Amino acid sequence: MAKMYYEKDCNLDLLKGKKIAIIGYGSQGHAHALNLKDSGFDVIIGLRENSKRIKEANDAGFKTMSVSEAVKNGDIVMVLINDEVQADVYNKDILPNLKKGAALAFAHGFNIRYKQIIPPEGVDVFMAAPKGPGHTVRSNFVAGKGVPCLVAVEQDATGNALKIALAYIAGIGGSKAGIMETTFHDETETDLFGEQCVLCGGVVDLMQCGFEVLVEAGYEPENAYFECIHEMKLIIDLINKGGIEAMNYSISDTAEYGEYVSGERILPHEEVKNRMRKVLKDIQDGSFAGKWIAENKSNGRAFFNSRREMLKKHQMEIVGKNLRENMIWGKDTNLDNASN
Repeated sequence: MAKMYYEKDCNLDLLKGKKIAIIGYGSQGHAHALNLKDSGFDVIIGLRENSKRIKEANDAGFKTMSVSEAVKNGDIVMVLINDEVQADVYNKDILPNLKKGAALAFAHGFNIRYKQIIPPEGVDVFMAAPKGPGHTVRSNFVAGKGVPCLVAVEQDATGNALKIALAYIAGIGGSKAGIMETTFHDETETDLFGEQCVLCGGVVDLMQCGFEVLVEAGYEPENAYFECIHEMKLIIDLINKGGIEAMNYSISDTAEYGEYVSGERILPHEEVKNRMRKVLKDIQDGSFAGKWIAENKSNGRAFFNSRREMLKKHQMEIVGKNLRENMIWGKDTNLDNASN
């Protein structure tokens, strides 16, 4: 079993007197920065020139500066910009300005795993990866709770990399939920696999197929949306609380029986697992990473943008938007509350 850490294992004093440079102020960036600030630590924000986030970060009480200046000042440099731009920013602004003995940190291992970023000797390299979106990392912290986190050390130049990583995670609230030790290699590959096969690729396609089948059969699109999309969160909340057993306890016996007789008819296990194994192989051998890097550097995101536009125009999305606008539960569009 993977090793777990909790609040008793984290020494927040290790962050005292250190300047923490958060590079980026998006979903994860704003959450890490605000949580660390509220935990009493010295946080600065590094942003690219003309970033639309500068005013937002300044309004939140942070000192903002260029990425290169933030790195020069940072004892811990947490890189929280998009995977696809990290390598360019790293080579231009981070690498030349990293202090010896500093810590270089990430919330996802993509660029280390696929060697887009190769850290120099003399710096710690660790991962502090909340297993949830940044808005949830922030809202849970404000509520006195935490989001489970992964911790990994790729390079331990000072001999204290793990202790500093654990202190950092405690500073963003993760130790209240639990911290699991892993590696950059394993976090990257399992994260990409989970996103593609289950959480994003698999679930979205399953919901879309269910919606389309019901609409094609003549049912009202609103009914199809409720049954195949809206109720997904209700089911997942039950599973998060107590596993599949808790879900089956809470649903009707009719629904549970349908689970047993129809689940494998839709997703025949060995056939689906064989397809998943092919996806996993693409992740393991770097094929997926190569395609994503080329999509951003060579193809102008043509495929990515076309698929995003197609989804935006799908009837499922249009119906869902209209329903949410006309329902009490849909009037709160604040992402801070999306996972509460």
